[in-house]
Amino acid sequence: MLLTFLRKKAACQSSGTPLPEGRGGPIGVSWGIAAGLLSLAIAAPAQTLTLPALIEQTLATSAASLQARAAREGGYWAYRAYQANYRPQLTLAGTVPNFNRAIIPVVQPDGTTEFQSVRYNNSLLGVGLSQNIGLTGGQVVIGSQVQRFDDFARSEKRYNNQPFTLGLTQPLGYFNALRWNRRIAPLLYQESQRQYLEDREALAQRVTELYFDVLLQQVNATVAGQNAQATAELLRVGREKYALGRLSQSDLVQLELNLLDAQQAQVQARLDAERAAVSLRTYCALPGLAETPPLAVPTPAPALAVVPTEALSQARQHRAAPLAFQRQQLQAARDVAQARGTTGFLATLTANLGYVNQAPYLLDSYRALQNQQQVSLAFSLPLVDWGRRRATVRTAELARDQTQAAVTQDERAFEQTVLTQAAQVPALAGQASLAARADTLAQRRYAITRATYEAGRLSLTDLTLASAAKDLARRSYILALRAGWVAHYRLRGLTLFDFETGQPLAAE
Repeated sequence: MLLTFLRKKAACQSSGTPLPEGRGGPIGVSWGIAAGLLSLAIAAPAQTLTLPALIEQTLATSAASLQARAAREGGYWAYRAYQANYRPQLTLAGTVPNFNRAIIPVVQPDGTTEFQSVRYNNSLLGVGLSQNIGLTGGQVVIGSQVQRFDDFARSEKRYNNQPFTLGLTQPLGYFNALRWNRRIAPLLYQESQRQYLEDREALAQRVTELYFDVLLQQVNATVAGQNAQATAELLRVGREKYALGRLSQSDLVQLELNLLDAQQAQVQARLDAERAAVSLRTYCALPGLAETPPLAVPTPAPALAVVPTEALSQARQHRAAPLAFQRQQLQAARDVAQARGTTGFLATLTANLGYVNQAPYLLDSYRALQNQQQVSLAFSLPLVDWGRRRATVRTAELARDQTQAAVTQDERAFEQTVLTQAAQVPALAGQASLAARADTLAQRRYAITRATYEAGRLSLTDLTLASAAKDLARRSYILALRAGWVAHYRLRGLTLFDFETGQPLAAE
């Protein structure tokens, strides 16, 4: 499923179980850094948000997730409608009643016209079973029909009964939409199902980006608060040294300026964290939260050895894009066939046979049935169209050629995107490992530099540089984690394959 790896990480993180080495680089160092960052970010463990839980909640309740589900359901019902076109359709039709009272002109035998008053009801009721023929585009109809005519002026009634009819309607030379839909509609359905998986992975990627945006700002706010507290302590110590004559007035003023800068940075960091949190809460549809809870620092993304060619093979098997390329070419060919099938020679063959009878009573109309046959061929052939047919067909052919060229270009871009992303995954995993090590060393360097400064053996400039390097390393580690997890979900979305479990992604 979507979050197999993250669930494992969350379970280990909540239970304290160490992860085995070899899956994500120097896990021991990364877990040490993550634990340090987590202690900075959380206020109460029960209120801390984790990346897996947030992704699952967003997939369940967010507007983007609901839109993806609606699109998938729309594709399913469109496919059901396509299938229904190839199944028998039973129809009951009629006109009951059809009463008419009027004065109408009646032509007399001698050619004159008289106006007569009429009062009648001409009702019709029929049932038909029709079946489309996808191969030829024709239709076969089996039906039964009864007609009753009541003449109220003469107190007469008659029945015209067709207990059985068999009819065939076959277009000749026309565009066969049924045949082309049989080739295109299944591709559209498969696209909608695969697109749903891609939308879920895109949603997970977006949540990951927003999650790390907030996490980085929360870490910045926490680091700024620590810097302000440490700078205040240094100012207190500096004033004592200044009173003893062991610190110059210039350094004391610099310490005061450093404290003001740290306090301003702390206020700005809090504002930035709140702005980022608003975007996260809105996108993820977090209910009833005035403030975003602290975010847990995830472990590094899995360092999987993905072969780019294998990733491309999985993408071709599972992504919606290859189906879309095939569908676009079929639709372009269909448009050419439609242009040819709506111009030139067009004909419609209609044939009917059955039984018919008329009688004053309904039961009598079923006796002594008479044969009924009908065959007709209606056609049209343009003799002079001033090149209209040729221009219409040529326009469709040029559009087909343009579509083929665009599809070829899109296929190349598709392949290059997958290959590039697969090749970047190991490099990003190594970058996260290096950033974790750099963060550890920067923290140690700052602790040593501060102790040395307090002992009076280093200048304030050296302490300031060490503090800046410490903060930069902390932010760089968060950014490396972000890049790794975003690339992880992007690769899943590009291939619809979970390389950790070796299984294709499946819809819920």
